[in-house]
Amino acid sequence: MRKNKHQRPIGIFDSGVGGLSVLREIQGGYPAENLIYIADQAHVPYGNRSRYEVLGYSEGITRYLLGREAKLIVVACNTASAVGLTELRKKFPDLPFVGLEPAVKPAAENTSSGVVGVLATPATFQGELYASTVERFARGVKILQDTCPGLVDQIEESKIDHPETREILEKALKPMLEAGVDEIVMGCTHYPFVIPLIREIVGNQIRVIDPAPAIARQTGRLLEQFDLKTAGDNAGETRFLTTGDPIKMERQLTDLIKLETGVSKLIWDGGILRDG
Repeated sequence: MRKNKHQRPIGIFDSGVGGLSVLREIQGGYPAENLIYIADQAHVPYGNRSRYEVLGYSEGITRYLLGREAKLIVVACNTASAVGLTELRKKFPDLPFVGLEPAVKPAAENTSSGVVGVLATPATFQGELYASTVERFARGVKILQDTCPGLVDQIEESKIDHPETREILEKALKPMLEAGVDEIVMGCTHYPFVIPLIREIVGNQIRVIDPAPAIARQTGRLLEQFDLKTAGDNAGETRFLTTGDPIKMERQLTDLIKLETGVSKLIWDGGILRDG
């Protein structure tokens, strides 16, 4: 029996646990919504993978979520958004998608020094979405980029306040500080988890932009636009699934968002995502 459209879940996916930074904002803003979060940890990080691979994973996850009656899908991964969002919208024209793009526009509008730093994965920097955003909104602004090699892996291992994590960030941020940066954009959903460490390095005078609140607001706008918002005061249910190790992800949920709950296993079967 199909669920009432308002009770159907919102699907959220990422290559790993980075999208939890988006999920917690959606939970906070829309607590009545039912959510399904998928971490494709068998393939994390997406940032080092080919366009063809990321498209395949994104489509497979979308089809799985449709099988669970998802009413809207949040692509809580900058790489998957940069590579696959346009194609997903073409293949599933009746399904609302929320994607991510690095928050270059607000950074460019608010910079006083004219220098903006962006931390993101190689695939995000190489994508058309990022190039278009910079072209449209950052003319006359100096954009400094860094891919922070190894940072996603550190966050996946819950090594947030760790010497190696600090070393990765200092290597990326110190040249930006020397160049006069005053706005730093998180261009990967994993990176907001190290914002406290970033602030220790750059100081409070530098604005650090977390895209998650804006993504949650856009999710709310689409829920209203398509009349999909769940009514009532009851708290929604959130399910977590991973293509990796469920026990590991349970620890990550505790470490990153202070949540103790079970995680279910998914497996890839010839490009099709199935319950494990």
